[in-house]
Amino acid sequence: MSGQNQKMLNVEGIQAYYGKSHILQGISLDVDAHECVTILGRNGAGKTTTLKSIMGLVPPKQGSIRFKGREIAGRKPFDISRQGISLVPEDRQIFTTLTVAENLRISHQKERAAGRWNIERIFEAFPSLANRRGNRGYQLSGGEQQMLAVARALMSNPELLLLDEPTEGLAPLVVELVLDIVESIKKEGLTITLVEQNVAVTKQVTDRYFILQEGKVVYHGSNKEFWSEPELQERYLSV
Repeated sequence: MSGQNQKMLNVEGIQAYYGKSHILQGISLDVDAHECVTILGRNGAGKTTTLKSIMGLVPPKQGSIRFKGREIAGRKPFDISRQGISLVPEDRQIFTTLTVAENLRISHQKERAAGRWNIERIFEAFPSLANRRGNRGYQLSGGEQQMLAVARALMSNPELLLLDEPTEGLAPLVVELVLDIVESIKKEGLTITLVEQNVAVTKQVTDRYFILQEGKVVYHGSNKEFWSEPELQERYLSV
């Protein structure tokens, strides 16, 4: 990464709970502008909770989350979204009774409307959605729903995109299509934090990896470093 890149995101020592369950136990990680950081770990390691903490959905009890140098821990999710962060959740959460076009328009933020993404640009980048713009969410395939979830997040013109398991449950050809989209928006300069169980598919888009285990960071390294140590997958990621 270029030395000129600023830190887009700094997460330091966050502690997060679901009720009395202590899920995140001092997580620290950082994301440079214009890079893709992938968070790996077994089920229950705290990956999704980390994204939800950044987004304000599971506010940390302790620790700091700074976005472009500004503290956002404890802020409401809508406020964090307005700062320039969007989350594509694991369960997509599209509006199934609304059309594709309505799903996109409802995500428009006038405060961030000056960015490069608008509905015309979305339909250029996602031709399958353009073809189905009048279809309701429940009429879409799993792959189309995932593309709509990503497209809807882009409509807010984020500077940081959080992707939670974007390829889960998708057929291999659709996985390839989703990854091509992730790669293309990264090339346009968008900063991405990715949570993914399918480690192999992350190789083409990831700059750095963090591995979580039981709510703690147990590994951090570059793409080259990670793939030069195959025992890491056996140690931390095998079921």
